[in-house]
Amino acid sequence: MHKDDQALIFELSKPGRIGFSLPEMDVPETDINELIPEGYFRVEEPELPEVSELDIMRHYTALSKRNIGIDSVFYPLGSCTMKYNPKINENVARYNGFAHLHPLQDESSVQGALELMYDLQQHLIEITGMDEVTLQPAAGSHGEWTALMMVRAFHEANGDFNRTKVIIPDSAHGTNPASATVAGFETVTVKSTKDGLVDIEDLRRVVGEDTAALMLTNPNTIGLFEEHILEMAEIVHGVGGKLYYDGANLNAIMSKVRPGDMGFDLVHLNLHKTFTGPHGGGGPGSGPVGVKADFIPYLPKPVITKQGDKYVFDYDRPQSIGRVKPYYGNFGINVRAYTYIRSMGPDGLKAVTEYAVLNANYMMRRLQHAYDLPFDRHCKHEFVLSGNRQKKLGVRALDIAKRLIDFGYHPPTIYFPLIVEECMMIEPTETESKETLDAFIDAMLQIAKEAEENPEIIQEAPHNTVVGRLDETLAARKPILRYQKQ
Repeated sequence: MHKDDQALIFELSKPGRIGFSLPEMDVPETDINELIPEGYFRVEEPELPEVSELDIMRHYTALSKRNIGIDSVFYPLGSCTMKYNPKINENVARYNGFAHLHPLQDESSVQGALELMYDLQQHLIEITGMDEVTLQPAAGSHGEWTALMMVRAFHEANGDFNRTKVIIPDSAHGTNPASATVAGFETVTVKSTKDGLVDIEDLRRVVGEDTAALMLTNPNTIGLFEEHILEMAEIVHGVGGKLYYDGANLNAIMSKVRPGDMGFDLVHLNLHKTFTGPHGGGGPGSGPVGVKADFIPYLPKPVITKQGDKYVFDYDRPQSIGRVKPYYGNFGINVRAYTYIRSMGPDGLKAVTEYAVLNANYMMRRLQHAYDLPFDRHCKHEFVLSGNRQKKLGVRALDIAKRLIDFGYHPPTIYFPLIVEECMMIEPTETESKETLDAFIDAMLQIAKEAEENPEIIQEAPHNTVVGRLDETLAARKPILRYQKQ
């Protein structure tokens, strides 16, 4: 929260006004002294505002209206698939039989929940073309790390301790090299061609007997399908390496093509993105990992299995990499994803892909004359523009993003991927109407015109927010996280 916002409620403070009523303490003071160490007692009274309950409610209600999310505005955040979260998902997740479960209940008392998770795994197996799935990982990056730990366990189990390197495209998500490093690997960068695809010849150059895996998103972060994926799989497999699929962009290929059929050995999925679980603000997330048969022994334990008519947690996994999350994943997000898959069906998931790709190409073609288009070819679910043309007029991609806030939109992803200068990555998703797309396009066209005729209005944006343009470097290095009395 910005300092100006924090100060608002303190400016309302008047001595004697009370916004709460606490019951009298029923614990003897002697007991408190015995239970709580002396160093933990507050010595001075906290400096809290004296405000009525009504003023408190109005204050926080006003603050809530300054938040934006997918339910309130168009959120074209490239690579994050910020699409509408159907409310039926929320209703089902709140069923007493799901919401009131305890993770330590006996298996016999949670058969419905276990069945749902087992069935969800089967759906994800079919969607990805894998042989088994674990729901344990808590997010996409957690799924990446989990998969790479299985890659490591697989190679070591085969006595192959020299496979220490993971190959990652220069257009990859930043979590890829981070996850590989945390898993104990060295990272090797493979270059992109001028067409935005992995350079096959450079891939041949960097693979070798030390290659553990290739991490790849397909379509890639630029929104282009890696059309040489089968050849890439042959190259990596040919030297004994494995292929890992970053499922962040699965929204572009569901029911059209499966990672398993492309040659991938492991894949993570973002249930909180592709499968409409809410995300942002640090969670909740869910990053299930699917694997081919060779990796089943190394899956995190326990594994949900079906024995006759019962569903059980199988802990008898001697080669497992072990538990990667307490209990068994973020169950509420699993319920939402399961509801989404069952309500959409195969035809519905195919339509998701078709409309996501259609919307992205529509927006790209309407904007290509006002902004630079680095890769002039059909995209998948997202596309990138460059603000180089506007930069020559003194307007950066950051300025364009700030100006979009004045039009009521959350800005797209900017300055990523790094291989495109002044990059703006836009993903409209399949859930937005043509009218919404047209309104956003009109705003982008107006900003492009302003860059030519009145760049100052963009450079000083946003204009109609409570807080104006911040010193972003100072805000990142010295954030104000609590009220400070002036």
